Amino acid sequence: MIDRPGLAEFLRRCREALRPEDVGLPRGRRRRTGGLRREEAASLCHMSTDYYARLERARGPRPSEQMLASIAQGLHLSLDERDHLFRLAGQTPPVRGADSTHIGPGLLRILDRLHDTPAEIVTELGETLRQTPLGIALTGDQTRYSGPARSIGYRWFTDPAARELYRPDDHAHLSRVFASGLRAVAALRGPGSRAAHYADLLLAHSEEFRRVWNEHEVGVRPDTVKHFIHPEVGALELTCQTLVDPDHAHLLLVYTATPGSASREKLRLLSAVGAQALP
Repeated sequence: MIDRPGLAEFLRRCREALRPEDVGLPRGRRRRTGGLRREEAASLCHMSTDYYARLERARGPRPSEQMLASIAQGLHLSLDERDHLFRLAGQTPPVRGADSTHIGPGLLRILDRLHDTPAEIVTELGETLRQTPLGIALTGDQTRYSGPARSIGYRWFTDPAARELYRPDDHAHLSRVFASGLRAVAALRGPGSRAAHYADLLLAHSEEFRRVWNEHEVGVRPDTVKHFIHPEVGALELTCQTLVDPDHAHLLLVYTATPGSASREKLRLLSAVGAQALP
């Protein structure tokens, strides 16, 4: 059963505890309160201001699980806070662990500050959960996929378009990286895991994957320096730094260019073009 007064009070307190700069928003000169406005919270939660306001006023329909997950992410809730939100709304909290798509607030705070840098948050299976605007301009919207295709490792062996952004000289090594990484996650998570399921699918549908998988390689690491072939600005050489959140099995990937390099200038051009550079 939904606890409407408790839910309303919890949402109000969580919203008021967030500052605009905590979520990548400008503070502005005319702000009278330190917390977020309702319309800002609603935008972060991907819902209308009217719907969000009704929840804070203990009115409106019972939020769905999908809506609650969006609220939890938009308000940068911890896992404990997310679970409490679900219980107040009379819903069972989602499972925790490797399959969780809820991004920790610490990782989100870092991502929100990288507005001028290509960056993304991915799962251990290479499923992109969130990107910066410049990250979308660099690689396209990687969150648009569903099912196994959410994983870049799965797409690598099943969708030729997945390779177009990468230098052809790197393709063979990347095939080994993705197969090795999937083998490691499947061994860690067990036979009934999504990783094991993805491996079975790829063994059935990709001759190249079968060949690389049968080499039984483990520990093949991606190169720190990535070579992209962008359809608008051409070749880019970017260094990838990785920050790991072990509590959520998520990784923050940040791509930077050497100051003064041609790749740095191309990133500036992409920043000006914006996310419209790729469909």
